[in-house]
Amino acid sequence: MTKEVRIRSHADLLEKIKGKDRAYVLIYKSGSELSECALQAIRKALEDDKDTILYLVDVTDVRDVHPVYGITSAPTLLAFEKGEFRNTFKGCNDPGYYKSVFENLISATLPSGEEGKPAKRVVVYSTPSCPWCNTLKNYLRSHNIPFRDVDVSRDQRAAEELVRRTGQQGVPQTEINGQWVVGFDQKKIDQLLEIES
Repeated sequence: MTKEVRIRSHADLLEKIKGKDRAYVLIYKSGSELSECALQAIRKALEDDKDTILYLVDVTDVRDVHPVYGITSAPTLLAFEKGEFRNTFKGCNDPGYYKSVFENLISATLPSGEEGKPAKRVVVYSTPSCPWCNTLKNYLRSHNIPFRDVDVSRDQRAAEELVRRTGQQGVPQTEINGQWVVGFDQKKIDQLLEIES
């Protein structure tokens, strides 16, 4: 049985996942049939896994976690690697789907991607209040592109580095294997990530 830990605030979450190679956080709403479905499916997917801790955020009690990651619906599973937010998986899915999520997150850090192609390094620079940032991140998630999200409203050094490297202050900005995309330029993103439109 997987160990489950309830989260009381965003600060509590950051403290709990600090230093962990992988962390999974289920944002759910108690009393919701869909949330209960997701929780049971995740428990089943992890029943043979003694190492993974499932962190639980109930939006009826904890209101400061989901806005940070642009989450507008529950249930949503958040995946973190080495304390960095990586991806979201929405709704209730079958246990097999979640099992593949837990296994594939490990391979996201390996040097090769699909069909032997090298994995792309994607970093999104954004702010929580920026609608285009959320559009961009949701677009990447919809194509299962792992990315690191840097909130420049909380990271002054990253904000300064961004201006130094691109000459632009606005967000979103995305670095894909060392190439920069300013704004949500879907055509350029598709080209750099080899997404078939």
